[in-house]
Amino acid sequence: MRDSSSLPYLSLNESAQYYECGFSCDNALVVRVEESRFFITDSRYTLEAKELCAPHTEVIESTNFIQSAQDVLHKLNVRKIVFNPQELSVQMYEKLKNALETHKCELIPQENFHQKLRICKNEQEITLIQTSQKLNKRAFKHFGNYLNKILKKAPSEKALHYQAMQFLSDFGRYELSFEPIVGINANGVKPHALPNPKCHLAKNDILLFDAGIKYKRYCSDMTRTAAIRGEIHFGKKQKFKKAKHQKIYDIVLKAQEEAISKARSGMSGKQIDALARNIIEKSGYGAYFVHSTGHGVGLDIHELPRISRLSEECVEDGMVFSVEPGIYLPQEFGVRIEDLVVMKNGRAEVL
Repeated sequence: MRDSSSLPYLSLNESAQYYECGFSCDNALVVRVEESRFFITDSRYTLEAKELCAPHTEVIESTNFIQSAQDVLHKLNVRKIVFNPQELSVQMYEKLKNALETHKCELIPQENFHQKLRICKNEQEITLIQTSQKLNKRAFKHFGNYLNKILKKAPSEKALHYQAMQFLSDFGRYELSFEPIVGINANGVKPHALPNPKCHLAKNDILLFDAGIKYKRYCSDMTRTAAIRGEIHFGKKQKFKKAKHQKIYDIVLKAQEEAISKARSGMSGKQIDALARNIIEKSGYGAYFVHSTGHGVGLDIHELPRISRLSEECVEDGMVFSVEPGIYLPQEFGVRIEDLVVMKNGRAEVL
């Protein structure tokens, strides 16, 4: 693990727990002071925490996390501690603030501070994300082969969604980064479409598929839009029967390739977003690109940096993020193409 911050900090977030201690659970508070970590949890998780936490972590069994944190900080004479205001309820914040004030310890709010600490990935993390994406691509291939076999049965989105999860998880071997998105024709217009049991796949349809898995806790993410004709596959070279499908697909592909090929370390998130967005806007479809061009990926499926019209964040070597422009035509169809890239030697390299 890399040095994180000059100030002590605490977090309830599971990704932060795992990053700091090598273990996480749904009810724990991690406190870090310099190189010491304290994993405060209840009796349901104590044994596992002691078995799985890294050696530099002290596991504390507690029925009162605030009191335990207060004891640690008082013992170490901590006067300032950082927290993410998005993680704490108003009630917990007030209790923690009041408890720490008795020892003159100040709570310092810093939004998304832990994602900022891990925004640049080391080589080990990049390799884990790359492996996750490789496994994800393999699942896409298996799913495509499955579609070729069952197309004549006109499967519903709901059925396809279920089957996709089996291929992605390798039938229980891996966790998913998120619920896969399976959108046929007009349902693909919704960027986060829910599967419709009444929507069925047929020849010459257009299918949007967005999915990811976790490998050793690190996420992958990929979107492909496939032509349902001939040999169905999720490669980026697609041939559609309908001219409009082909036109929109080619614009999105050009936008994605433009952003990947011209992204440079030192650019802001909004500058990289503009590389893709300008292609779509010049084609006359800017109003139908309704989301940002990308987001960071790591222990969380949505991390920093943000690649959006509003992002002033500077993109640096070691950052991993998605590039996923799209065009969504209401009542017709949607197209999105997504890959993960890592900034390396000043340029974007596809994982």
